[in-house]
Amino acid sequence: MKLMKTLFFGLIAMIVFGSGYLLRQVQEGKPAVVRDGAGKIVSFDGQKHDYYCPMHPHIHSDKPGKCPICNMALVERKADAPSVGVQIDTSQQQLIGVETGYATVTNDARQLQAQGKVTYDETAITHVHTRVEGWIEDVYVDFTGKWVERGQPLLTIYSPEMLASQRELLLAAKAKQILAGQQESSSRMFEAAKSRLRFWEMSDDQIEQVLRTGEPIRFFTLYAHHSGYVTDRKAFPHQKATPDMELYTIVDLNRVWIMADIFESDVAQIRPGQTAKVSMAYLPGKTLNARVNFVQPTVDPVTRTIKVRLEAANPGLHLKPEMFVAVDFQVPSAAALTVPAEAVLDSGVRKVVYVAKDGGRFEARDVQTGERRDGRVVILSGLSPNEKIATSGVFLLDSESQLKRAIKQ
Repeated sequence: MKLMKTLFFGLIAMIVFGSGYLLRQVQEGKPAVVRDGAGKIVSFDGQKHDYYCPMHPHIHSDKPGKCPICNMALVERKADAPSVGVQIDTSQQQLIGVETGYATVTNDARQLQAQGKVTYDETAITHVHTRVEGWIEDVYVDFTGKWVERGQPLLTIYSPEMLASQRELLLAAKAKQILAGQQESSSRMFEAAKSRLRFWEMSDDQIEQVLRTGEPIRFFTLYAHHSGYVTDRKAFPHQKATPDMELYTIVDLNRVWIMADIFESDVAQIRPGQTAKVSMAYLPGKTLNARVNFVQPTVDPVTRTIKVRLEAANPGLHLKPEMFVAVDFQVPSAAALTVPAEAVLDSGVRKVVYVAKDGGRFEARDVQTGERRDGRVVILSGLSPNEKIATSGVFLLDSESQLKRAIKQ
């Protein structure tokens, strides 16, 4: 509020100063602008031409010269020149950095870049537990990060409960031989003992070994059910193991997920099945293909972004969990009228583009804008295709236009 008051009183002071300056010009016999009821210039103290400074429009003369304030060459203006817009000749446009371009219709696919983080494929994670209570004897996979193959032994466990069940199996097998006349009853006992051992993950080969030797296996071996890397290990020798204890976490990293953060204004452009390129900072120039397989239904209240999940093959294990990567989406765009983003002057209340006219004149045009596309802005209304516009130095044009309007008022 204080800044707005300061700007307001500054503008009033400038207008008063400019009005006083012009009044002194008239009183001293210097050229002054004379306009008709419509606001058009009629004459300048009877002269048919007027010379003025583009940077300081209140400076006028009836002959060529230089501005006493900025030393810029005065510009000639015809008596019937319109009083709206800004007029700057070509040499002065170059001096203050004003460049021009065209409003064009574009429909090229745009690139949307987001930051992503590599994480595990949750469908490829295996948690290893024992189904019987016991004590760990030998540990074969003894460090985190080790690769294990499916069927590879992980550890051995001494379990009194498992040992008792094996003895029950041997008794049932002996009873089956003795009670030949009651074969059905003895067979049920025998099969029940075998089923219990299978439930506790004793393999058929181990069961056959017990039956063949007539001796129970003292230390039960636990095998890996899936191949992958050990990402967590809680199995140590002589440690008690229970069914609720997670002994290993094994993850297959041949495929990984990438969680990308997409701003809520861009998420409508992302669809499941869409492809993207993934690049890593430590491997410049190398990219991997990824595919969107899920879009989170919620928005992060802090970053105002939505998580988009991509799936990617990981040959050579270049993508490592917790690594940050760049994700580039190719987003198809509908044909639309666009201008360079620098051509639009956005004051928060209105958006203006300066349209180039003949004779070095620029006309302010209110426009409505849409999305941004690789450094360009979609124009919804206010411009026509192939209209010539100012693409740089727009702020200087607007400043001169505002100053000119203030002096006129």
